[in-house]
Amino acid sequence: MIHYFSKRLFVAVFIMLLSTVAMAGNKKIGILVFDGVLSSDVTAPLEVFGIANKQAWFKGYEVVTIGIKDTKTIETEEGLTIGVDNWIGDEIELNALVVPSSYKMEPLLKNEKLIKFIKKTDTSAELLMSNCSGATLLAQSGILNGKKATTWAGGEKEMQKKFPKVKVKSDVNVVIDGKYLTSNGSVVSYEAALLGLAKMSSAKDAKEVFETLQMGRVTSWERIEKLL
Repeated sequence: MIHYFSKRLFVAVFIMLLSTVAMAGNKKIGILVFDGVLSSDVTAPLEVFGIANKQAWFKGYEVVTIGIKDTKTIETEEGLTIGVDNWIGDEIELNALVVPSSYKMEPLLKNEKLIKFIKKTDTSAELLMSNCSGATLLAQSGILNGKKATTWAGGEKEMQKKFPKVKVKSDVNVVIDGKYLTSNGSVVSYEAALLGLAKMSSAKDAKEVFETLQMGRVTSWERIEKLL
């Protein structure tokens, strides 16, 4: 009888552990990709979250690229080909979403399916990030109304005029307001991704990735951490 009970207990615990692993593995960080996207807006968060995903403290997350069209690959503005894991037409629940930019934002702003996807993701995601003019897509969806945000350096006044309900900030690399994180993009995309990682894990963990990237050669962690 004791042996039978122990066996049942072992099976129950084993199933519970499998369930926990499965749940952890279902956590996803989505990075939007599309033809003409600016490379660094995508590759910076891919590298930062990719490095973190190999650490024990962040193994529960999977980083996926999400196309705005049902296609296998996209080509960035700079000619880099990137594979597409999912597209916005899929039923996919994200814990975080990174929205990059393009030199031609108008077609994206008019893409109703894309705007609807951003709105839907906002209802459950713990973090929404944008790089460069990707902030205008978040603003177009309405989720930045009443929130502080920034965009590409030099585009702040234009964004403020187009989206008067957003509190657009100038002369700052990254702006964080609750679960919304917006940045200037380009090389600042690394800072933004590290800050996003810190919000999803801890400042200590993000600093570990900062050091792996050897970013201390160009800036200090203390300067980045002040933005949290």
